[in-house]
Amino acid sequence: MSGNPPTDPTVADEIVGAVRSWVDAEVIGNVEAFEHADDFPDAMFEQMCAFGLFGATIAPEHGGLGLDATTYARIIEELSRGWMSLAGIVNTHKIAATMIARFGTTEQQASLLPRMVDGRFRAAFSLSEPDAGSDTRSMRCRARRDGDEWVVNGTKMWVTNGVRASLVMLLAKTADDQITCFLVEKEPGDAFEGITASKKIDKLGYRGLETVEMSYVDHRVPHSSILGGDDGIGHGLQYALSALELGRVNIAARAVGVAQAALDDAIAYAKERETFGKPIAHHQAIAFRLAEMATKVHAARLVTYDAARKFDAGERIDLDAGMAKLFASEAAFEVAMDAVRIHGGNGFTTEYRVERYLRDTPLMIIGEGTNEIQKMVIARRLLAESS
Repeated sequence: MSGNPPTDPTVADEIVGAVRSWVDAEVIGNVEAFEHADDFPDAMFEQMCAFGLFGATIAPEHGGLGLDATTYARIIEELSRGWMSLAGIVNTHKIAATMIARFGTTEQQASLLPRMVDGRFRAAFSLSEPDAGSDTRSMRCRARRDGDEWVVNGTKMWVTNGVRASLVMLLAKTADDQITCFLVEKEPGDAFEGITASKKIDKLGYRGLETVEMSYVDHRVPHSSILGGDDGIGHGLQYALSALELGRVNIAARAVGVAQAALDDAIAYAKERETFGKPIAHHQAIAFRLAEMATKVHAARLVTYDAARKFDAGERIDLDAGMAKLFASEAAFEVAMDAVRIHGGNGFTTEYRVERYLRDTPLMIIGEGTNEIQKMVIARRLLAESS
């Protein structure tokens, strides 16, 4: 299923160029103050709102920009080149918008999508639990019907933007262990009518935005909050997995952005740092490493954009998105590690950005389905197509 129609190339280049210029001018030099303190970048967030990024893929009839997946992937790459956490601020919001646009009722779309164009009405995506990550069938969060309401009880993990969100796409088990998606509206903050951000999760990387554990204790939502209405009961996991396919393209684009940043810093350092009377870039060992890094970044970008283009063309992308996420995330980790090696001892200090790239890249390997899960998906499709 395709999303928005192709974006005019001139418009796409203008938007991506504006984001790139902003990242160069305002993000790259100011990241560390927020990164090491793990503080939310309010001013950067406000600029992302001004760019319209939270409505980037929302259709124009709802007030959004209506960008296609390829243009959006390019934007995510630029944000991640500056600071990967910026892409995280908008990504879960985009997953929610995609689910509502694809599977929501006409009333749900009309009520929520126009508000979601502004990032101040931000969405979070809530699937994982302490004992249920890739194994979604182990989910324990439950919703019990009580007249025209549902009563939700359970605990969710790894909820990005959970505190600041106004809308949570909550996956919970209903009758007969069916998984249903609820559109849970709340006030931003640590607690709201039976919903509590019970623990802030400290992370190796991906800092500057909150990732929390959220607990639901007898929280009530109206029956109308089921994504897709009555037809959506029991189809929540299907809806979520469909949106996560495009989310994997997003993760791949993030990986490309971080890998490009690592390559850029490695090249700059190799040209400046001298040993034995010449820049280390002129030593064959370093030059060969740079060549391999650049090749990996280029290949990762190509496989990512290829998956996005296939989505825009209406083609099935589970295989392509899995390959893009697998290859780009592993390449980003390798390129970041090589950048640290090129920096030598300096790469192990917080004075240089490469240590942040190395801390951020594992998220792409784990997020939106671990790479081991991606390999299973890829192999399953390959075997099915060969029969």
